[in-house]
Amino acid sequence: MSFVVTGATGALGRLVIEELLRRTTPGEIVALARDRAKAAGLAARGVEIKTADYSRPETLQGAFTAGDRVLFISGNEAGQRLTQHRTVIDAAREAGVGLLAYTSVLGGPAATFSIAEEHLATEQALLASGVPYCLLRNGWYHENYTGALADTLRTGAVVGSADGGRVATAARRDYAEAAAVVLTGSGHENTVYELSGDTAWTMAEYAAEVSRQTGRRIAYRDLPPEQYVALLVEAGVPALGAQLVADADTGIARGELSATPGELSRLIGRPTTPVAEAIAEALKALEGPHGLPS
Repeated sequence: MSFVVTGATGALGRLVIEELLRRTTPGEIVALARDRAKAAGLAARGVEIKTADYSRPETLQGAFTAGDRVLFISGNEAGQRLTQHRTVIDAAREAGVGLLAYTSVLGGPAATFSIAEEHLATEQALLASGVPYCLLRNGWYHENYTGALADTLRTGAVVGSADGGRVATAARRDYAEAAAVVLTGSGHENTVYELSGDTAWTMAEYAAEVSRQTGRRIAYRDLPPEQYVALLVEAGVPALGAQLVADADTGIARGELSATPGELSRLIGRPTTPVAEAIAEALKALEGPHGLPS
């Protein structure tokens, strides 16, 4: 039996591997990645690397073994995910894994924005498979917003279509720690966790916190979804991705990502990382020799 992480070289996967290394030995960890070269650093630390691509079913044969406890990180190719995810579920079932923990979306069936559709279909396929499962219904990451701080500072605005809706974000590392707890713990089979930050905030409150920490005047600029899509496309975001982002914002406006059940903080045994702390870390990373970019 091994602790297996799919998508192990991605932003979430790498953090999960780090958490697993704190809890178990490298020889018990298997990292699945499309590109072995990107996993070279993990291999050097004793983690077993296997090549696996959701779009190539043959690469998943032998990826899992009986009894493995697997973190199945969802794919990022919109429109292709359900087909890819079924391939992973099939391989896990054939191998007889002990647990398949899937990173889904906060709210499950209550989430009506487009990004949720393939997650919900994957949940249904997983439940129908008979594989012992754990649904990690992750909310949004702080990094969804702090990753755009350079543009926020450049333009003087946070832009979106969330209106006054609240979003209960947490740090990516919080979700990674929860996943590692589930993989290495017991009693998580056939369970569902609604994971989100302890506090929900509005985009205007986020802009105000950036203003407070930078001393600059940062406003929240709320746009109709079609205008937000056009702005994202103009900035270089592919059309489909822009539509999904704007549509998720309308979900936030409806309150679909605001739940704060406290399950994430209970799993990790501490409060979730405050968004103010994430903003401070991101601003520090942006600082050059002459301070923050103008």
